[in-house]
Amino acid sequence: MTDRILPVVPKRVANVIINALKGGVVPRVGLEYITVGRIREIDAFLHDLDIVADGGATFRFIVGKYGSGKSFLLQTIRNHATSKGFVVADADLSPERRFTGTKGQGLAVYRELLRNISVKSKPDGGALPLILERWISGVQTAVVQSGYHEPGSAEFLREVEKRIYAVTSELEGMVNGFEFAKAVVAYWRAYNEDDISAKSNVLKWFRGEYSSKKESRDELGINWVVSDDNWYDFLKVFSAFMVGAGYKGLLIMIDELVNIFKIPHCVTRQNNYEKLLSMYNDVLQGKARNIGFFMGCTPQCLEDRYKGIFSYEALRSRLAEGHFSSDELRDISAPIIRLQMLGQEEMFVLAEKLRDIHALLYDYEPVMTHEDLLSFLTVEYNRVGADSHITPREMIRDFIELAGILQQAPGKRVADVLGNNSFDLAKGGISDVDIHSDFAEFEL
Repeated sequence: MTDRILPVVPKRVANVIINALKGGVVPRVGLEYITVGRIREIDAFLHDLDIVADGGATFRFIVGKYGSGKSFLLQTIRNHATSKGFVVADADLSPERRFTGTKGQGLAVYRELLRNISVKSKPDGGALPLILERWISGVQTAVVQSGYHEPGSAEFLREVEKRIYAVTSELEGMVNGFEFAKAVVAYWRAYNEDDISAKSNVLKWFRGEYSSKKESRDELGINWVVSDDNWYDFLKVFSAFMVGAGYKGLLIMIDELVNIFKIPHCVTRQNNYEKLLSMYNDVLQGKARNIGFFMGCTPQCLEDRYKGIFSYEALRSRLAEGHFSSDELRDISAPIIRLQMLGQEEMFVLAEKLRDIHALLYDYEPVMTHEDLLSFLTVEYNRVGADSHITPREMIRDFIELAGILQQAPGKRVADVLGNNSFDLAKGGISDVDIHSDFAEFEL
């Protein structure tokens, strides 16, 4: 047993962590208790957040094999960003959600992003009404603090509306900004009159749920709707509004780009890459402000010259690495961040954390010793093909299964469960010196 002291994890969070990881998915909460390694990558993302907060824009591709930790890293940055005052929206691509399509697939991505929009006080999505109402409340508070108008008076309401127009007028010069500003004012009026139906209609418009301009015009007086063609421009207006509402910026996280790679029709696939290119160019040319894009994909999805992102020459020429990069030496400030597998020392620390979280969840004293953890990792790393195919996801599931077996069969030892695996430590294996001297853990 090591004398390592880990922070106490609330049982509710411990339950989410263990069950999510056991099921092969990333937990939405508690990542700070199990984050190890990825220091260079996280530093790069934190720099990106600074750029976005300073009025810039950023675009990143996070590339790694299935189970290598792409989704985990995206979720970690998402949680950190909301805690620091950013608005974050995330979506996974699928056959029904693409950047563009003939059946509204681009609009479906936008709707998913708006459904999952999150802030610190509402981290699980659905934060748009909260953002709007807190902004309005903030404007009202500022007017009260000015001391010139009695709350609730006609003069007070006129001053609040004047300040709201001052923010929305800055949006009107943007593409589709005028319509956005009208919707914000409509929401303020519905809020002031406590008109639940009108507020619902405005939120429906923001979420892109009106099917036609006529329907929008009849209910809101706005002759415009979000569509497959303009949803990206609308996100830029949203980012400007979020800053005006007191947030640091808007982060868009899109995972599973492999679903574009899987599109069988060549023209449809190329249209999606063209839309991706236009977004990428827009950000890097400085045409977008206070917005960041983080996209997850596999190496094949990126590099395949027939169906991948690199099959679109304009993207390949912009994203391909230069002549001096190698597996060991990469420019972490480049648009593509390639995730290497966690090292054995990092996996040891992660296993140690999961051992203690599992014991806390099920109310028992951890039984796995330092040597037991080494034995587990030795077995995992000596499996056939482990050098190139084993992933953190597989190892984590195996470890949680091992912890569960030991907890449910108190008489068993780790050696009994692992069987007769009398391997030497994997090449470059871990040792006491590695674990306690050389490994530096990163905490957000």
